[in-house]
Amino acid sequence: MEDNNKASSPASTTEGKPIRCKAAVARKAREPLVIEEITVAPPLPSEVRIRVICSSLCHSDLTFRNLQVPPAIFPRILGHEASGVVESVGKDVTEVRKGDVVITVFLPECGECIDCKSSKSNRCSIFPFKVSPWMPRDGTSRFTDKNGDIISHFLFISSFSEYTVVDIANIIKIDPQIPPDRACLLGCGVSTGVGAAWRTAGVEAGSTVAIFGLGSIGLAVAEGARLCGATKIIGVDVNPEKFEIGKKFGVTDFVHAGECGDKPVSQV
Repeated sequence: MEDNNKASSPASTTEGKPIRCKAAVARKAREPLVIEEITVAPPLPSEVRIRVICSSLCHSDLTFRNLQVPPAIFPRILGHEASGVVESVGKDVTEVRKGDVVITVFLPECGECIDCKSSKSNRCSIFPFKVSPWMPRDGTSRFTDKNGDIISHFLFISSFSEYTVVDIANIIKIDPQIPPDRACLLGCGVSTGVGAAWRTAGVEAGSTVAIFGLGSIGLAVAEGARLCGATKIIGVDVNPEKFEIGKKFGVTDFVHAGECGDKPVSQV
């Protein structure tokens, strides 16, 4: 979803007050999302309310919409890859202020604990990641529907809404010159793929890398491998058209998994 009125600033009269806006609400498993009016409460201490400009779609959103067993919960506002503008901040928030452009990140980062400061971990020990339907600090929701009933959060973000409230540990201030429809991808898909090559695999300059599946994350892996200096990047996919797309991200060779039976590894 994209708000084309991204240049204007939110009215100051909304600060500290509930905001009525539209959101795509998951009411039942495996059913289409429902566009409806909701109320978004003002941010509490250490929270930020943002006006969502762009939200991309991750397969995790689809997975949780279809899920019928715990941690499935309905109604819920899905979405976790977003770029937006800070509308207002809660008490004790100093990292951002009204008007700042931010992206959301579903892995919280306090920035102070031993894990956040370590180069070997990205799992905050103060705010451990979990698939919770609530805000991380007080275990409540900031969303209600037109009947006053509570709507659950998703991955601490819930970006399929015109406005959302997130903890300060779940947003990062970015350069406002970054196109919002690209910036939102940095919150999950791009960082997952690039990080897999750069941080997890530790791809070295001059090395060869094989990537199984050239979807959005696989392409981001290719980009990460290219940035790390890999000289041969082999893409493996059942769709040969992915090779042409993959070349833009650094893929140098292609294995058509649909034509080599159960031996794509030997083909690599």
